[in-house]
Amino acid sequence: MFSILRPLLFKVDPEMAHDLAIKSLRFNPLPNKMFEVEDEEMLSIELLGKKFPNPIGLAAGFDKSAEAFNALFKLGFGFVEIGTVTPFQQPGNPKPRIFRLEEDSALINRLGFNNDGMEIIKNRIKSEKKEGILGVNIGPNKNTKEQKKDFCLGLNFFFDIADYITINISSPNTQGLRDFHDSEKLKELLISLNKVKKDKKTSIPLLLKVSPDINDNYISEITEVAMKNSVSAMILTNTTNGNRESLLSETKKEEGGLSGEPLQEISTEMIKKFYKVSNGKIPIIGVGGVNSGKAAYEKIIAGASLLQLYTSFVYKGPFIVKNIKKELIEILKSEGIKSIKDIVGKGI
Repeated sequence: MFSILRPLLFKVDPEMAHDLAIKSLRFNPLPNKMFEVEDEEMLSIELLGKKFPNPIGLAAGFDKSAEAFNALFKLGFGFVEIGTVTPFQQPGNPKPRIFRLEEDSALINRLGFNNDGMEIIKNRIKSEKKEGILGVNIGPNKNTKEQKKDFCLGLNFFFDIADYITINISSPNTQGLRDFHDSEKLKELLISLNKVKKDKKTSIPLLLKVSPDINDNYISEITEVAMKNSVSAMILTNTTNGNRESLLSETKKEEGGLSGEPLQEISTEMIKKFYKVSNGKIPIIGVGGVNSGKAAYEKIIAGASLLQLYTSFVYKGPFIVKNIKKELIEILKSEGIKSIKDIVGKGI
């Protein structure tokens, strides 16, 4: 059905198509059984104090305001991350701000954290009663005078309802945000967030989402600060400002973060580097070009315990997770591997 509808959807403005997808997901039109796979228990993994039914998650950016997360669980995702959520509602950057690069199986976005704000979003999560593992990705408002304070507000607001909180310091579309990759600024931010955790007597996992555009010398510094300040896992990576030279689409000239297939190798290399530097002591969630069982397998053996996707969901439709899980299980069986957890980092 998606292959029939896709040409029509791709004639519509990308953001309008996205809004239509969110609206249609609310109706939950397809039965859960359509998205189940045999032997999925081979893909289950324990992390962050939770048992994930499979390692394939939905990255932040798709369900920004928590409008369809339970419907997304029914499509077979092992976990869903909503957001980025800011303390106050904001419209984001001027439109158009999402661009398809069809020849490259990629997207460019400069959305700018458009979302409904943390109060509306929290009430929505409460009323929906989540049916799976739900992460909340938090960030600062565009016009805030204190970004660190906004992060603390986000944690303070969602610690009692989320399964984990992602600290998004890596979007290229919010001015000054990537400055937190500096070790001193990152340390100050994490100290403040851990104080909130202590004050609230919560042990909620804090995850750190990192840019793919950092220099290699930042990797050891970020890893050291993260490990010393109780970061539970790293999300590698967000979208990239670079890697445009080899792209085929004319749309590559648009400003914003590039995601999808062109990010596949970049993010996998970043996973390997962080895994080596940390000696596998800090879990990694791999993001960027996860569009097949093979791509998923490569990220896992590079050091990722969990994965996230977004762009391949746009291009390949609602059965993308089922297909990746089936392919991943076939690879495991062909290698004589009984569980996904046994191959994390084995390619290093």
